[in-house]
Amino acid sequence: MNEETQAAHTITPFEWIGGEARVQALTDRFYDLMDLEPAYTELRAAHGPELDSARQKLFWFLCGWLGGPSYYTDQFGHPRLRARHMPFSIGIKERDQWVACMDQAMGETGVPDDLRARLRESFMGTADWMRNRGV
Repeated sequence: MNEETQAAHTITPFEWIGGEARVQALTDRFYDLMDLEPAYTELRAAHGPELDSARQKLFWFLCGWLGGPSYYTDQFGHPRLRARHMPFSIGIKERDQWVACMDQAMGETGVPDDLRARLRESFMGTADWMRNRGV
């Protein structure tokens, strides 16, 4: 297979997950789980009383990060994730709850196992980098 043919057969994680509708389902389940599961109490508390804005921004961000439409950067520019999350107290517990909640949401929304494993690893690296306190 030549490079051009190989490139045509390479799909993005956005396509692999199932496109916009599946990213929306994943985002919605992630935030719903925060409200439903006692295991995510600290994570939910860190988000304040309403989740609509965070839900929309995560959906926009994930679309672009997964290789789909760049809604987030079109609206807000570079994500600057660490800088944007500095006002929130993020420690090991919040990191672990975020990753666990996202992993549960990926499982419940049918993200393919191979992709789920790759994303879980990427999410953990990013979540760890976002910590701004030691514990």
